[in-house]
Amino acid sequence: MITKSLRYFLYARKSSENEDKQVASIPSQIEELKSLAKQYDLKIVGTLTEEKSAKAPGRPVFSQMIEDIHNGKADGIICWKLDRLARNPIDGGTISWMLQQSRIKHIQTFQRSYYPTDNVLMMNLEFGMANQFILDLSVNTKRGIRNKINDGWLPHKPPLGYLNNKYNQPDLPPIYTDPVAFPLMKQLWKILLEKRCSLDYLHCVAHKIGLKTYNNKIINRSSFYSLFKNPFYYGHILWQGEVHPGKHEPMITKSEFDEAQAILSGRRFPMSKQHVFAFTGLIRCGECGAGITAEEKFKHQKNGNKHHYTYYRCTKRIKRDCSQKPIRDTELEIQIVDVLKTINIPPTFHQWAIKYLKEEQSKEVVDREEIIQSQQRSLEACRKKLDNLFNMRVSGEIEAQEYNLKKKELMDERLKFEELLKDSRHRSETWLDRAEKLFSFAETAKKRFETGTLEDKRVILSTLGSNFTLKDKILSIPVDKRLSLFQTVAPEVQELHNRLEPRYPLDNIEIYERNYAKNKKWGRWLSEFRTCLLTNPVPLPLG
Repeated sequence: MITKSLRYFLYARKSSENEDKQVASIPSQIEELKSLAKQYDLKIVGTLTEEKSAKAPGRPVFSQMIEDIHNGKADGIICWKLDRLARNPIDGGTISWMLQQSRIKHIQTFQRSYYPTDNVLMMNLEFGMANQFILDLSVNTKRGIRNKINDGWLPHKPPLGYLNNKYNQPDLPPIYTDPVAFPLMKQLWKILLEKRCSLDYLHCVAHKIGLKTYNNKIINRSSFYSLFKNPFYYGHILWQGEVHPGKHEPMITKSEFDEAQAILSGRRFPMSKQHVFAFTGLIRCGECGAGITAEEKFKHQKNGNKHHYTYYRCTKRIKRDCSQKPIRDTELEIQIVDVLKTINIPPTFHQWAIKYLKEEQSKEVVDREEIIQSQQRSLEACRKKLDNLFNMRVSGEIEAQEYNLKKKELMDERLKFEELLKDSRHRSETWLDRAEKLFSFAETAKKRFETGTLEDKRVILSTLGSNFTLKDKILSIPVDKRLSLFQTVAPEVQELHNRLEPRYPLDNIEIYERNYAKNKKWGRWLSEFRTCLLTNPVPLPLG
């Protein structure tokens, strides 16, 4: 074939992904490819380099090169191997089609030459093998990571204080303690727990004792701060938002880690570790916005009796002259109980409401399935549009820029339909379970709060809502919308029970259910309650 009159782009690509680490570096590729061009007397009109994986379309340099060839700025491509050009079916199909149409007149690699007159089977086979390699690698990599985590080992570089066993030394585990950094980090954890100091202070100490990164550099503040949030130090692995037990040597205990988190979050616990306050960290001052802390005070009487009291007060960290006075824990709890009374419902109403909602759910099965099928059809239509768009690009009916723009629109549309479909299925499966839990909470929360532990009280208050403020000894409790709905119906239900209970015992459920059913407003309320659950899928910490 005559190639002397042809103009070539030299294209070199190096991915940052692991699967491409064995491939020659870009400077090495360029050097070798220039020698190859000189050997075959090929004229290079441009040298293009790219450090980006080819497993997905969208490489800017590659796309520009294809467009320039379309515009007649070059006739051929010189590259290391075909997989440098494409490892996905879209880019591979583009190259194959352009070669068949003589838009690309010649591709030269170290292995062979490709011309428009060739049988394209070999080229398509090579592109297919490159794509399959990426798919297999991804599956195998994910499987390997899962297996490693299940075996109790972190699948990547551990935090400061630990080292990977890179060379598989038989006398060392996969992750072992760094003889230099481990004792220094352990010292910092000890200082944090004993002095209850800030991370800024701890960062200064780290500099003084010579703690450095693996590259022997001074550790920056943000990286340093993240270390003390890592469960790895108490022997666990955080992976994709979930904590897994690890087999490496822990630096501290779980209780020490929890205590450190309390210190770092600004929650002030008493020096005695026997007592924990129920509401610290949940409430802010309504005057200055500072956190509300708690403290114990003891009073000794002349007769020998000793009394202790718990007070909640503003920390005054934002405004030193904040005028807010302390409030007794008992006064605070009375206000919380008053709110819990407003959502309290009898067990008979709870049973009837869940039965009513189950009946409504059974009626909606057909409608729900129709919605899901409609969403499924929309998703399939979007996928067909993507397939058609790809065929148009391969056939040269649209240019790269237009293709990439429309492809992004369709990918966004597909993602939207996939999420809608997933959300519809999820909601249909879980909303009734969440309804049952909310009704149970409304029925039992008041009693549990009055008789429960400090932790029970904390969970119940957290469930009621968020953004609690304390001002002039009055606790503001913005009740979560799902629970606030009970405030509209609970008083009426309780009034009905006050009328019925003298005549009918509570175990006479039929009498109560007939009276509930008579009130059409309560049926409408349940429909509103169901809608609220569907539009607020995030569960509450019901305890």
